[in-house]
Amino acid sequence: MDIMDEKKMVALSVEVGPWTGCAVLFLRSCPAVNLLSLYKDQQGKFSVFKVLKLTLTDSAGGLEGYEILKLHDADPLLGVEVKFVDVAACRRFLQSYGSGAVQQSLSQHACRLLNIPQELALETQLKAGTHTLDFCLDDLELCLQHIHKSQPERLRDDEIAELDQQLQSQALGHIPQPPTLTQEEPPVPSNCFLFQKRVFEDRMLAAGDLQRFSNGIGRDWRKVGRALGKNCRALKGPAIDNLAYEYEREGLYEQAYQLLSRFIQAEGRAARLGRLVRALEDSKLTSLAENILDIQARE
Repeated sequence: MDIMDEKKMVALSVEVGPWTGCAVLFLRSCPAVNLLSLYKDQQGKFSVFKVLKLTLTDSAGGLEGYEILKLHDADPLLGVEVKFVDVAACRRFLQSYGSGAVQQSLSQHACRLLNIPQELALETQLKAGTHTLDFCLDDLELCLQHIHKSQPERLRDDEIAELDQQLQSQALGHIPQPPTLTQEEPPVPSNCFLFQKRVFEDRMLAAGDLQRFSNGIGRDWRKVGRALGKNCRALKGPAIDNLAYEYEREGLYEQAYQLLSRFIQAEGRAARLGRLVRALEDSKLTSLAENILDIQARE
């Protein structure tokens, strides 16, 4: 059977009849904020589960089509075993994961619910059975085939069922919201971000942002590039060093311009102002962030 015939069979299997499959998302966070340790702690368990459930809701396009079966202690990793019962929801999740939106959503929800002062640094890996899906994300049908072949071997864990019921009751207003690890800030709208206790619209990056960043960043453009690269595949590995070498003759402005241009091109609609501001904060360049936001406020 050639590759084309195999892909046709894969497409037929995921579109016709009942469809189920299983995948495990492995998460490793920075030592300062260890998701596995927080989940093991009774005070932090519900908040971590809520972060994960909200992230899945964002990436799968709603509350239907999947369920969390179990959270695994794979020290130092936290494993999230997910059963998919709808191929469309699974495809949306894979697209979100491949674009970096899952990681971004995880970081944003963790910052809000776990009261983390800055963007959560995460390493992720997605597996279905023995297959590591990170290596074939450019072929969604193949990923769907691996997930479909990896059928769940267990029912939903009792602890997960209790946490899910608690989350549903909270959403319906039947129980008061449990205290978070520390005092939580007022909720920020999903289309906004918080900077120095002020709320700003989290719009897509524009040409003016690109020019102001390139004019003001100077030699620190690599530092910001590494901060953006935590959740952007196009800026991982040797990408930043390659940019520095390729545009060395053109100078710092062009190096910075090409860096942010590559981020915008790779991330598309996910290349937003909030991500740039957080990267500047992580790089201790708040003055440049203030300049960009002040200019935007006056406009």
